[in-house]
Amino acid sequence: MAALGAAEYQGPLKDVTPAATPVTFAGTVGLFMPAAAPTSQTAVLFLSPWGFEEMCTRKFWRILAEDFAKEGIASLRFDYAGTGDALDVDDPGEGLALWEGTALAAAGMLRSLSGCERLILVSQGLGSVVALDIAEQLSGVDGIAFLAPTISGRAYLRELTVWSKMIDEGMGLTEAQRRAEGVTIASLQMPDSIAAAVKKLNLMTLAHISAPDCLVLTRPGRPGDADFAAHLETLGPRVERSAYEGYDELVSNPTVATMPLEAGRKVLDWARSIATEESATASRRILRAPRAEPLIGDGFRETPLRFGEGNRLSGILCEPTGTRAGATALLLTTAYDRHAGWGRMSVTMARTLARDGIPSLRFDTANVADSPPLPDAQEQVLYSPAQLQDVSAALDLLEAEKLLPAFAVGRCSGGYLAYQSAIQDGRCGGLITVNPYAFFWDETQPVEEALRFVPRSLETYGQKFLQFETLKRLYGGQIDAKSAARNIVVALARRAVRLGRPLLGVLPFFAGEHETVINGFRSLVKRQVDISLIYSAHDIGLDHFREHFGEDAAGLKNFPDIRLTIIPDTDHNLTPPYARKVYLREVKEMGLRLWRR
Repeated sequence: MAALGAAEYQGPLKDVTPAATPVTFAGTVGLFMPAAAPTSQTAVLFLSPWGFEEMCTRKFWRILAEDFAKEGIASLRFDYAGTGDALDVDDPGEGLALWEGTALAAAGMLRSLSGCERLILVSQGLGSVVALDIAEQLSGVDGIAFLAPTISGRAYLRELTVWSKMIDEGMGLTEAQRRAEGVTIASLQMPDSIAAAVKKLNLMTLAHISAPDCLVLTRPGRPGDADFAAHLETLGPRVERSAYEGYDELVSNPTVATMPLEAGRKVLDWARSIATEESATASRRILRAPRAEPLIGDGFRETPLRFGEGNRLSGILCEPTGTRAGATALLLTTAYDRHAGWGRMSVTMARTLARDGIPSLRFDTANVADSPPLPDAQEQVLYSPAQLQDVSAALDLLEAEKLLPAFAVGRCSGGYLAYQSAIQDGRCGGLITVNPYAFFWDETQPVEEALRFVPRSLETYGQKFLQFETLKRLYGGQIDAKSAARNIVVALARRAVRLGRPLLGVLPFFAGEHETVINGFRSLVKRQVDISLIYSAHDIGLDHFREHFGEDAAGLKNFPDIRLTIIPDTDHNLTPPYARKVYLREVKEMGLRLWRR
């Protein structure tokens, strides 16, 4: 049970699914999922796509790994060098050799951990190219699964360009704010040498494949996928092909992504049909137990770990290699983004803080990315009170490791969770919330609907409407006019409510929300919790803030110690580097300030 001041203990959890066991090798982090009851001499190595697509598939990979384990098949998933939680690389070398080297090291690690000499490679997107390349260098590959494979490098890069622009427009970025250098998507930039190699790719010229069985899941509206499957058949292996149902819903947006469970079942059935069965005479030689040695970088030491009841949560503890000089930053995830953060923001922040002597813990809450769901919990976890248990478990870990004091840091839904956690748990000595959509959530409101049609501020709608490109897209039917109109009406209504704040007392539906929010801040101030609120200048969350504190934030006069920072010319995700510097500076200063108390 947590110490006095922690969130209220909820009792033991039943039937908890543990997170995968972390391991480290070749400067990266892997997640090993052992077979529940080994029935096969074959293990599965996951080869991920890159960039935004990798973020979207992260949870899908975890679900697949758990399903494989139940069927008696061990697996390993990992980050390529320089991506995700892996160490950064100064020189990426030539072509895809860097990522292929990580994948080969992962194959060796999987064989050592599982005792299986035979492998099945499950790949998606650019990971399919890596799978083909390493299969040439590995013996004992039973098969390769190609999920939405990258077939033409030129077509892939063109698609990334369009995809990137759609994502940036969705976030409200102007052309001046977009990262235009090289191959970039969702604030992630592909190394130039890798991009140059990808541009030359053409799997339709493949002359040999080192696997007797293949599965190709074809995307809707992409005839090239079926052409690739037909080409594989000419090379000799047995090829099974099927539709990748749910692909577009998976990669559209990690916040509202739907897991393609039917596609996952197809992969599982295929792998089970080709895996080499366990032999009564063959001995399984497990050469090492899974262990995560710290990854050491410039001024930081990162330890992947599992924690919480039943080891149900997956995270990374980042500590300074020198003397500790600050309180521990608890970096909370945003929506369903993995704990590395949007554009690896949390990775960069954690390592920078460590160089200044400030430790941090970043982790996936339950049912996000690599952390399994709570037993009997609803699929939708955002804005759920259940997430408070996860933050409490993280504070339990920090307390056990003697890493208190600590403060919560979160953006968007993570900012809401940080605020609620600071109210609920007395061990949280500080709070930094960035662009929270709201401080109060009506649990009767469907979260999915709210997330899918989150309105922007009126100022943002006005700026976008005056842009000629927006008018062209609206006229051409490329913008959902009905949703946009509805969101503008919602924004106007909330603006009217704010302007009529003196009447709030006679509006019970809003007065109750307002009182709850203000009382929450009062309780934090009474406990002397350090509070910093950060907003982008035209973020919709700022409209909600003004509903409680006024158009000019005059209501903060009752809370003189709360710091309010408004960053101009940036988006909800703080894409421009200067906006991230403001965010980082605020986190660093709070860490140092709390340590000096």
